[in-house]
Amino acid sequence: MSTAGTQETTTYREAMREALREAMRSDDRVFLMGEDVGRYGGCFGVSLGLLDEFGPDRVRDTPLSESAFVGAGIGAALAGMRPIVEIMTVNFSLLALDQILNNAATLLHMSGGQLPVPLVIRMTTGAGRQLAAQHSHSLESFYAHIPGIRVLAPATLEDARHMLAPALADPDPVVIFEHGSLYNASGPLAPQAASVDLDHAAVRRPGDAVSLITYGGSLPKVLAAADELAADGVDAEVVDLRTLRPLDAGTVAASVARTHRAVVVDEAWRTGSVAAEVSARLAEESFYELDAPVERVCGAEVPIPYARRLEEAALPQTAGIVAAAHRAVG
Repeated sequence: MSTAGTQETTTYREAMREALREAMRSDDRVFLMGEDVGRYGGCFGVSLGLLDEFGPDRVRDTPLSESAFVGAGIGAALAGMRPIVEIMTVNFSLLALDQILNNAATLLHMSGGQLPVPLVIRMTTGAGRQLAAQHSHSLESFYAHIPGIRVLAPATLEDARHMLAPALADPDPVVIFEHGSLYNASGPLAPQAASVDLDHAAVRRPGDAVSLITYGGSLPKVLAAADELAADGVDAEVVDLRTLRPLDAGTVAASVARTHRAVVVDEAWRTGSVAAEVSARLAEESFYELDAPVERVCGAEVPIPYARRLEEAALPQTAGIVAAAHRAVG
């Protein structure tokens, strides 16, 4: 990191690493476990250097068995620890879905409030890096469907740096989705601790002509689309959902009450997506505020291709977002 005045220039990856470091320094109950998190420094370099600082008891490399090490994390949380479990990619998390859905998300309810599971699960999600279908899907909606867990999608340096602390303080399991295309994103970040509200979406850019609603790795594309729209005289408001469960429908509805038009951008498949849920809630709760049908810009309903041009064609892009906004505005 380099320091300039009161801000630091850092990357999303380094912000996540500093959040892990701070959590482990401040609470001896916190430890990190997962595939290659120790000696290798994490598959995406997030935990680089933490093994040297905290040792193998608190930075634990695990076997290639997602069900086993997520289950171990659940057991550690039940025993009073504050485990952070890293799963290499969201695709691989399906091997641990039984543990997450049938154990972590349900034990508090099934025990009558006696067994909280303060577990944080981090995983990389999304495409755009030519890693093909088994490493590139966006399955956030699978987890946003499950009662009993909180689902986060940090899209900015500030959220990458400051979402982890309140996630660890949550008595319920928290799943954090880190989009792989964001790890190298860089910019200024205030060094002092910041409070992040996990219950509310964030308006990243105010506007009055159309609401562009998104989360995670699509946020940079949506902000770029808002810049292009501004050049065309269309003042777009950008809403970053940030928390996918519980979904902050209030901030979305308030935005649409100002703009009266909505475009929902979601890298995941259109069917059964977070975009579908947002659109349904707008139809239920904001129907009379809408002056045009809700537009959705989503990933193509195919396994993510490997070839770069095919991968780009399968994902929402800035041009498609701009076109959808123009259709909404009319």
